[in-house]
Amino acid sequence: MKSIMKQTTLLFTNRKGSALLAAALTFIALLTTYGNEESIESLKKKSEAGDAEAQFYLGVRYHEGEGIPKNDIEAAQWYRKAAEQGIAEGQFNLGVMYDHGQGVSENNVEAVKWYRKAAEQGFAGAQHHLGLSYAKGEGVPKNDIEAVEWIRKAAEQGYAQSQFYLGFTYSEGEGVPKSDIEAVKWFRKAAEQGHAGAQWILGSMYSSGKGVEEDEVEAYAWFLLAKARGSEVKVDKIVELLEKQLTVEQRAEGQARAAELDRTIPKE
Repeated sequence: MKSIMKQTTLLFTNRKGSALLAAALTFIALLTTYGNEESIESLKKKSEAGDAEAQFYLGVRYHEGEGIPKNDIEAAQWYRKAAEQGIAEGQFNLGVMYDHGQGVSENNVEAVKWYRKAAEQGFAGAQHHLGLSYAKGEGVPKNDIEAVEWIRKAAEQGYAQSQFYLGFTYSEGEGVPKSDIEAVKWFRKAAEQGHAGAQWILGSMYSSGKGVEEDEVEAYAWFLLAKARGSEVKVDKIVELLEKQLTVEQRAEGQARAAELDRTIPKE
């Protein structure tokens, strides 16, 4: 068991900066039936007449190149028009554009400005990104407590990436008192929504008995699920080590448990 925990702890530490903070800054395009089926001509006409929702979806179509040549500059311009009319999705996407320098010059301060506007309207993705900005000190002074406050708001709305991140904050004691029990709670919430990273970490918690009673079979089941769901962290060696330590009966029980989890947990 010690050899397994040595590997999982190493992976746990190494993934903290790269997977959590960088991968979380991905563009989230919010397409609906209205945005997909409306013709470009109709969207343009409505947008030019000041329809904020149409402006947002026209920005998405330019950003994604759906029915029109991809053009990040046009996308940013239409997101801005929607954002200035208070459309939270437009504010969030404009923040992402500034974060990545897509269609606009990269500017972390502007990114935070628009994330905050959307976050204050309760938009979970923006709350998460605003929290990450505080965690990294990009566009705002670094502040772990403020980071946790915003990320918790998103986590409590069911935003899996925020639940995953919150698990780390409790595990490391960053911005909150260190608590393995709270860490397990938030990792489990993300894992049960299909977050493969949270699934393998939950397995490591069961393997070590951190925050939960040590349970090798349950750990094996979560590792198997994470492997099947394409976890970025390769858990093959961890699974191999566990299989050498488990009895035939325990392996069968763990495999059955993994199959049950796979049936009941949605794919991310």
